[in-house]
Amino acid sequence: MTYSAAQTLAAKHGLAIYGGFHGDTSDGLPADHQTLLMIGPSTDFWPHFKTTPEHQDRAANPIDRWSTRILTQLAPELNATPFLPFGGPPYAPFMTWAIKTNRAWFSPVGMLVHDTTGLMVSYRGALAFRDRLALPETPANPCDLCAKPCLSACPVNALSAANGYNTEACHAHLNTPAGKTCVTGGCLARRACPVSAGANRTVEQSAHHMSYFHRSEHT
Repeated sequence: MTYSAAQTLAAKHGLAIYGGFHGDTSDGLPADHQTLLMIGPSTDFWPHFKTTPEHQDRAANPIDRWSTRILTQLAPELNATPFLPFGGPPYAPFMTWAIKTNRAWFSPVGMLVHDTTGLMVSYRGALAFRDRLALPETPANPCDLCAKPCLSACPVNALSAANGYNTEACHAHLNTPAGKTCVTGGCLARRACPVSAGANRTVEQSAHHMSYFHRSEHT
């Protein structure tokens, strides 16, 4: 198995490799596994996803159900062990894994930023391999040379690296008429990140995620 082979197969399902690292059981990998690849939406994910049974059946948690089906389907085809970022406890250490890829970093507003998808980074799963796959060179942190517009984009200052994520302030704002822009188009701080454009996140896709995020506050 090779990195490029995994990348090609993932792309057929609207997915991309968001980075990888070499590790062992101390990193949370299964015994005798040496490589972990992080998987997220590709730039054409949303049009692909809209054709799937999970989107069309209108049942709850369509993207999580789709992720479960696709990752468990991909794993045996690639001779890999799948991991999902939900369904626990226990939960796989996706945040730690993301940082270990050297393709994701803590941003000025606290949440992760990715080298190609910016603050729109979203991990749908991970695949662990017994082989030590050759990995591409890792890039520099895009925040190092950025003017950091994310810091001033949130209208209620709900995001900061120093104070964390003030979810109460965020949800309260989303309940107001002024918060409609965030609900229908996605988090303004995430959208302000120049690298976020690389995710090709449509307004419809952002609205879908925001509806689930805001709904969680009322359930």
